[in-house]
Amino acid sequence: MKRKAPPSKTALAAKKACPEVPDYHLTPSTRDETGEIVWPAPKDQVDTARDFILECAKSNKRTLIVPDKDADGLTSGVIVYCTLRALGLPEDLISVHHVQRANSIFSDSERAAMASKNPSFIIVLDQGSRSSPPLVPQPHQILVIDHHYAPTSASFPLEAVFCTANASPPVATSSLLTYILCTALHPSLRNRCAALCVIGTHGDLGNSIKWEAPFPDMTATFKQYTRKALNDAVALVNAPRRTAAYNVHAAWDALLSFSNSGSLTELLQNKDLHAARSTVSAEVERCTHSAPKFSADGRIAVLRIASQAQVHGVIATRWAGHLKSEKLEVVMVANEGYSRGKVHFSCRAVRGKKGVDIIALLEEYANAPDEPGKDGEERGTLRARLGENFAQGHVQASGGIVKAEEFEELMRHMRVGEKVEKNAGEKTSRKKGDKKGGIGERQKNTLTNYFSRSNG
Repeated sequence: MKRKAPPSKTALAAKKACPEVPDYHLTPSTRDETGEIVWPAPKDQVDTARDFILECAKSNKRTLIVPDKDADGLTSGVIVYCTLRALGLPEDLISVHHVQRANSIFSDSERAAMASKNPSFIIVLDQGSRSSPPLVPQPHQILVIDHHYAPTSASFPLEAVFCTANASPPVATSSLLTYILCTALHPSLRNRCAALCVIGTHGDLGNSIKWEAPFPDMTATFKQYTRKALNDAVALVNAPRRTAAYNVHAAWDALLSFSNSGSLTELLQNKDLHAARSTVSAEVERCTHSAPKFSADGRIAVLRIASQAQVHGVIATRWAGHLKSEKLEVVMVANEGYSRGKVHFSCRAVRGKKGVDIIALLEEYANAPDEPGKDGEERGTLRARLGENFAQGHVQASGGIVKAEEFEELMRHMRVGEKVEKNAGEKTSRKKGDKKGGIGERQKNTLTNYFSRSNG
């Protein structure tokens, strides 16, 4: 009987390069002084948010909902809308503001647009956390519901009350947090908004998460709707905000209609959403083959694209699942074509890498010693010039919007395209006959070294 040949080094390396990642819901939770799990947010914040929503509904005053543009943000907004209507706030007193393409709620134009609605109450969902002046000049009350990184309790607009899941692992999405907040306020909301919660949560965490404790039980929802239908809804709802046309309102309308009818069929057949998805797919395919370059320390792979569509996050997620090396931690996709004079970039932690903090890593590069200015001019630190839109989001899914000049300087700080630094005592392999340090010296940071062969 013939013996089987032992596995090759390549096969062993590929097998070794697929680390097991624990289920998201099993992330250890923090506990309060009584030993109770702090989830999905601190109890005082949960109580404050619920009181705010109840007061808003009873006020009979103009209310503005400001959801983010993706599936998580939009479903969060629809859940709040359904809650206010269930609690008796008239429809004509509720308005919705969608932030324009390439903008944030903190920009002057968005502040003016929100102020024009003359709201007494503002509920901001999934927009990220940042210290800022009040969003509108007129007297108002504001609630922020979020799950993005917030370093301090001051990381919100002035005078805002907030409820954030960012420090209560496993970190709930904004839609999941909103669902848990609101379902305690009216009995009709649990069934009406459960599928919205699933769509939003799958939009941020992916469709492989398990709905087990501390997550709510969604067994009934998955009996009513197939997982495929819910996940198809995620892709469709996410599509408009990625296109150059940026028809986010089409996704909002489709979700709001679904919340009223309870049938996914209309949403899944929505022509506007399908057209947007086709446009995005074609643009992702066009841009995704850009070759990455690596920082000198080997920790970040950078791909540069130029597209008027917001596809940099999608491409970063794809490459983060394929690129592998011992040192590589993060994939960055920089889009130089989304808005004039600026670079929009998305970063994702490499699949299977534990303990990656993208925000801390970006801050480390940005705070490296600065380049001298021309003729000794004082320019301030690179970190200061990168501005408040740098290194936003989550520790494992961050990004930012910076001026093109500052982005190029950041690339120089990262030494993108230079050789990977060798560890102390590490030898560099050379072809036979090459002289030490000669032209024939092999570079280790080649593109193929960063691919997992098991992933094709």
